[in-house]
Amino acid sequence: LGIAVMSHLRLTGSTHFRQRLVCATLSGKTITIRDIRVDDERPGLRDYEASFLRLIEKLTNGSTIQINETGTMIKYIPGFITGGSIQHDCGTSRSIGYFLEGIICLAPFGKSPLSATFTGITNDDQDMSVDAIRTTTLPLLRRFGVGVEDDLQLKVVRRGAPPKGGGQILFKCPIVRQLTPLQLEDTGRVRRIRGIAYSTRVSPQTSNRVVDSCKGLLSQFTGDVYISTDHYKGAESGLSSGFGLTLVAETTTGCALSSENMASGGVLPEDLGVHAAELLLEEILRGGCVDTNNQSLALLFMVLCPEDISRMRLGLLSEYTIQYIRHLRDFFGTTFKITPDPESSTVIFTCLGTGFKNVSKRVY
Repeated sequence: LGIAVMSHLRLTGSTHFRQRLVCATLSGKTITIRDIRVDDERPGLRDYEASFLRLIEKLTNGSTIQINETGTMIKYIPGFITGGSIQHDCGTSRSIGYFLEGIICLAPFGKSPLSATFTGITNDDQDMSVDAIRTTTLPLLRRFGVGVEDDLQLKVVRRGAPPKGGGQILFKCPIVRQLTPLQLEDTGRVRRIRGIAYSTRVSPQTSNRVVDSCKGLLSQFTGDVYISTDHYKGAESGLSSGFGLTLVAETTTGCALSSENMASGGVLPEDLGVHAAELLLEEILRGGCVDTNNQSLALLFMVLCPEDISRMRLGLLSEYTIQYIRHLRDFFGTTFKITPDPESSTVIFTCLGTGFKNVSKRVY
């Protein structure tokens, strides 16, 4: 289904800021965003949004960003994705996951492989943690033909809990000429559950209490549950105390579904472990071959695939994903064939790839 796509899009509001910048960069379309929090007590861009713009500027060459005096309007003219070696301080308003989610969409299409060092908060209860990205997002990239085990990696150098952060991660991503079309319809059955309980500047016993309570619930459903503990101390523990848990359910067909929970407001380790387990069971109940956090990335890469059919089964769609589908239509002119499956309460998305090629990649 072809839809006419304009070369300059005019958008309003502050929502889905990263989506718009990522889609504009990949499609080469100029965007103007107006009325950014005009009715707010503090109108205009937030510090983390300005930081994301600076990160896009580091990652690209030839991009032009124009912001008015009040920060309520920006114009973005995208350039070429260069990649290479970059360093970025993410601040403490949002975690590293906020920035990493956007960069992962762009990194495979650069001129050079990306080696990025991010500093800030590694785990919080607002954005995807670096652990969830490492265990679910990176395997999804490999299914689309991006890298293998060694050259696509994410390493946690230091943990950083809110509010002060102090964490550091190293992200490496290779470049590709084209993605590989993907047909992923069989969810399979959960064959094992893995997890990591981390703690910084608290008693090492805290992680063990989280693990015991979590395994107590999950062991009722499967015997193959293994959760490792990761206690950081000294220079590696960041600037604030905290603890949390990231869980991943792996299915017989290689799908990975994740959940996570970070301590806040004096929560007990036992309650945190049970709540994280309940979130994982809820994610499994939703169905689909990718978890809620990775729905939008999967749909974007399906659109960017060669001119071939890609098909994927998804569970209950998040509001973020629904808006992403609208943006994919506006920026790339691609619509999906959506087929509900009443038996499993899932939806099968089918689309024809746009034939997107990495024009920056050198061909020898």
